[in-house]
Amino acid sequence: MNITTTKLDDVSMRLTVNVEESDYKTKVTDELKRIGRTHTIPGFRKGHISIQDLQRRFGRQVTSDVINNEVYEAVVKYIDENKLNVLGQPMPVEVKELDLKNQKDFTFEYDLALAPQLDIELDKNVTLPYYNIEVSDEMIDEQDKNLRKRFGKQEPGSEFEEDALVKGAITELNADGTVKEGDDAIRVENGIVAPMYFVDKEQAEKFKGAKVGDKVVFNPKKAAGDNLTELSSMLNIDKERAAKVEGDFEITISEIIVVRLAELGEEFYTSVFGKDKVHDEAEYRAAVKDMIAGELAGNSQVIFRYTVKNDLMDKYGKMQLPDELLKKWLVSRNEELTDENINERYPAISEDLKWQLIRDKVAEKLEVKITEEALLAYAKSMAARQFAQYGMTNLAEEVIEKYAKNILEDKNSRARLIEQVGDNILFQAIANAITVDNKEVSLDEFKEIASKI
Repeated sequence: MNITTTKLDDVSMRLTVNVEESDYKTKVTDELKRIGRTHTIPGFRKGHISIQDLQRRFGRQVTSDVINNEVYEAVVKYIDENKLNVLGQPMPVEVKELDLKNQKDFTFEYDLALAPQLDIELDKNVTLPYYNIEVSDEMIDEQDKNLRKRFGKQEPGSEFEEDALVKGAITELNADGTVKEGDDAIRVENGIVAPMYFVDKEQAEKFKGAKVGDKVVFNPKKAAGDNLTELSSMLNIDKERAAKVEGDFEITISEIIVVRLAELGEEFYTSVFGKDKVHDEAEYRAAVKDMIAGELAGNSQVIFRYTVKNDLMDKYGKMQLPDELLKKWLVSRNEELTDENINERYPAISEDLKWQLIRDKVAEKLEVKITEEALLAYAKSMAARQFAQYGMTNLAEEVIEKYAKNILEDKNSRARLIEQVGDNILFQAIANAITVDNKEVSLDEFKEIASKI
């Protein structure tokens, strides 16, 4: 079997495979004999059919299959041995049935879409900005309030306060403000409303200054913002009936539940950060600042990654691609793509492909590798964050590790983690390779930067 190549352009070539009878004859005979040994053929005992009968019954199909397999394997081997970076798969120039009756020798042609050569430079001569968001005192105060509220306690209050829950009998009113009577009137004996979550803040304002025993008139539909699930829960009715509610209701306040913020001290510090991590208010505010900085770091990383991607695409994204071959291959592999819509869909596909080629080249250049240790470490950090969302901040290391390993055992979760960890390692490697210009910006400045990317 002889393979020759013809260069079509810088990113495509044609392989011509010349096949002679000697290249496949022995394998055809071997395959026919295998069929005779292993198949039950009517009129013959297994293993007792002549090669001539096998040739008569199966020769045409077996010969065709063997030739096609041999040719394709030869093409794949040629690509591998010559280290050709092929995009997609080899595309046959022409697909036709072999004329086995009149021919013994055959010629096949395959077109190869080749990845363009990329010479990417990533060293200290490349400078890109990294925007760190400054943690202000106002942010610390806000986070302090949220933490003390989360670890605080609820208790009865005499007057409505911000974030208070209000309990009482809720009664439907007529248009003139009188209490609606009759079987169709809506009444909730032990209702609960949370004005802090009202969509319409004017409705929440109606509870300002209210005391136990007072009556407050409000509009539940406006308060719920047309959220039927919320409205039906508030009035203890089904969604179909809630959809018809329009008017005002009156709540006779029987109880006001207020939130008392947790006091600063050892118990609170331990609840938030763990034992012996924080000892006084100065250390507490420093720890809160670090907490906020950690939460904001993800935003900085996202913008840095966009900056890196845009920079690399600007420099190397104008690469030549074997567009027509790629279109042909994409249509052959994807049911959603056709000859009619491929030209419309291809620009977006090609941009993604260009970035993937650049990304892969960078990963190769920087020797990026994903280890099992890195996957486990990331899974553990993800598990810790998930537990923290439910206030579980002091779990034992073995508990978090067990949960992390369970995440990695799930195929879908593992695939997502591999992608995420791969991105983390890649962009960290890029940051290490280039010069990063760290810039401290306010949250408002950061939002302005982000809006322009």
